Amino acid sequence: MDDLRVSLVQGDTAWHDPAANRERYGALMAPLAGQTDLAVLPETFTSGFSNDALAQAEGMDGPTVAWIREQAAALGAVVTGSVQIREGEGVYNRLLWATPDGRLHTYDKRHLFRMAREHERYAAGRDRITVELKGWRVCPLVCYDLRFPVFIRNRFGVEASGRFDYDLLLFVANWPTPRRYAWQTLLRARAIENLACVVGVNRVGTDGNGIGYSGDSVALDFLGQPLVELDDQVRVATAVFSAQALAAHRERFPAQLDADRFELL
Repeated sequence: MDDLRVSLVQGDTAWHDPAANRERYGALMAPLAGQTDLAVLPETFTSGFSNDALAQAEGMDGPTVAWIREQAAALGAVVTGSVQIREGEGVYNRLLWATPDGRLHTYDKRHLFRMAREHERYAAGRDRITVELKGWRVCPLVCYDLRFPVFIRNRFGVEASGRFDYDLLLFVANWPTPRRYAWQTLLRARAIENLACVVGVNRVGTDGNGIGYSGDSVALDFLGQPLVELDDQVRVATAVFSAQALAAHRERFPAQLDADRFELL
């Protein structure tokens, strides 16, 4: 594992305007070319978190998938964030993970936010994914997933390699201001309990439903201590995660050896 540079791209997503958002987020990321390994956009970064945008959901052959691949190639870095993707009869809140060499990994949000009736309009994913980047194992998830620690649990030694499931846990979100304390607290808890670094990227501004977002995007080390903390403004900031520090912490505090075994159904 080498040290990992992760850029938090905290923007004010335009309501139901994919073309404007691609231009907006592209401009925010442009200065990162050659300066980062991973650029993280918010949840539903082309539309905002909206059930009413289902009709304009794109397919995997649409302009946003092409755009995120182009951005990854231009930056020389992975670019990730979630968008509404139609596949068959369903629409997924799908996280896209685009690499500079043109590969694309996807994760479909498993936990759909029923308080906004997301579970009635979207299809749910099932399994989380792990992707490799500079020797780091990264587990990217979406917003409401943050509240479900069993699904997120970082297992140790399950595979023949004897490694942790992941080293960096990543959340893209549209997390409203009234619940910002939960966002801040749960991100720190997930880092501490999983002996892993954590990144959470949220949006700012007010959406078309009048819901406000305070940002609070953050990069946390394995103790839940911030390396980067953002406020409620449009910001781009890069955190550098130390592979050596993470390995040393896991060696001197091997809580994973006392973890309970379980099976996720």
